[in-house]
Amino acid sequence: MAMRKSSRKSSSRSSTRKTSSRSRGRRYGAGASKTVESAMRRRKRGTLRSGPGGKGGKVKSRKQAIAIALSEARKKGAKVPRRRGARA
Repeated sequence: MAMRKSSRKSSSRSSTRKTSSRSRGRRYGAGASKTVESAMRRRKRGTLRSGPGGKGGKVKSRKQAIAIALSEARKKGAKVPRRRGARA
């Protein structure tokens, strides 16, 4: 029996690929994910409110809902990256 050469290049491509971004692990913890899920449900029901103590208006924006959820997760001590600086 003659052995066939495989057409795939196995190790040459994988060694050139950058793995630094993958080795960091998860950016957001499971607790943060649950908080975001909860906030999205509250937004859909119309009970998610902005401002301190929920005394502001109703949140309609998806991005704003996620920002509020991540802020709540940080206060609870969940694994969430630091806040980015304000945008000009």
